[in-house]
Amino acid sequence: MMEAEGSPLFPQRLADFLRTVAPYDFTVIFSYRGAGRPLDLHDDFPRAKRAVFVTDYQAGPYLLDPFYLAATRPVPPGLYRMRDLAPDRFYQGEYFRSYYVQTGLAEEIGFFVDAGGGVMLVVSLMRARKAFSAKEFAALKGVWPIVRTACARHWADVAEAFDAREGAGSAASDGHVQRAFHRFGEGQLTPREREVVEYTLKGYSAEAICQVLGISSGTVRIHRRNIYAKLGISSQGELFVRFIDTLVKV
Repeated sequence: MMEAEGSPLFPQRLADFLRTVAPYDFTVIFSYRGAGRPLDLHDDFPRAKRAVFVTDYQAGPYLLDPFYLAATRPVPPGLYRMRDLAPDRFYQGEYFRSYYVQTGLAEEIGFFVDAGGGVMLVVSLMRARKAFSAKEFAALKGVWPIVRTACARHWADVAEAFDAREGAGSAASDGHVQRAFHRFGEGQLTPREREVVEYTLKGYSAEAICQVLGISSGTVRIHRRNIYAKLGISSQGELFVRFIDTLVKV
């Protein structure tokens, strides 16, 4: 793996190395910077799965992904389980039920590597059948210094790829995707109601939303009733579909 640094072979050699530490099914390496669409630096999905894991993901659902949200917060570099980063109701939320469940994963964990220039790399390791055991997670955490150093050196210029893409004019489209949250229900919903929509779709419970926004849980429930009434919908599933439609139109 180390001999392959700087060559096209490096990402696959990295995945091969990590599989000697703990076996898993799929690897994907995304780089994140701000609201821009993530760059797919490497993946080893079969063609039938790549549409869901990469193409569909980059089209907009990444905005609701706990790894994206953590990478752009950002969290300190290191190895994380997705369940430790996800909001309190993530697994009951519509992003999980309508999109993430299509991946068929039992667990996803990720190495978060600071690549400089405001870019965070996330090396995701995915399992389809069972979660990583505590022993396997500890073993992977043990190779974190190697992963961090090798990835930071190999992708030292990844910030330039974001700069080049923005220079080519795609920054505007990336901004449109991010603004979908702020424009959702424009003319129908108040700014506060749009905030409630955003956190609801990200998987926050009413109690968590009230803490983030500094309002009571009763007020959150009132906002939700008003949102559904104004949009003419009756479920969180319909809310998710309406938001995805907004992404397509922006």
